[in-house]
Amino acid sequence: MGILSAKQARKAWYAEGLRFACQSCGKCCGGGPGYVWMDDDEVEAIARHLGLERDEFRRLYGRRLWRGLSLKEEPDFDCVMLDGGSRCRVYPVRPRQCRVWPFWPSNLRSRDAWESAARRCPGIGQGPLYSLEEIEVKRTEMRV
Repeated sequence: MGILSAKQARKAWYAEGLRFACQSCGKCCGGGPGYVWMDDDEVEAIARHLGLERDEFRRLYGRRLWRGLSLKEEPDFDCVMLDGGSRCRVYPVRPRQCRVWPFWPSNLRSRDAWESAARRCPGIGQGPLYSLEEIEVKRTEMRV
């Protein structure tokens, strides 16, 4: 079965899959303090996408914290990469943490957690059905 054993797959509340399609609302990119962690490869890709040197990108948009480098936030807690509305300026090269939303372990721990996330994210329950295997690949990519 790969990432999950057959027994684990039968127990997963989302074994039949989950629907998600990004609505480009930006709600997952703000609303409260948080962290968007980036590794060196992600920093390089985002800097290149913005036409910046890596060090300049880090200085302008990064913050060094206990765990590593995170994107800065605006005073209202929106991600610094939002374009002033709900569009991400670096969407094609956004960090892994953003790419795997909403399939974070915290959202998948229970049906209630998923439904709580859905109250904030209009894309949950919309669009294509992600299989258990696809969900597990995304869930395990998430390191936070």
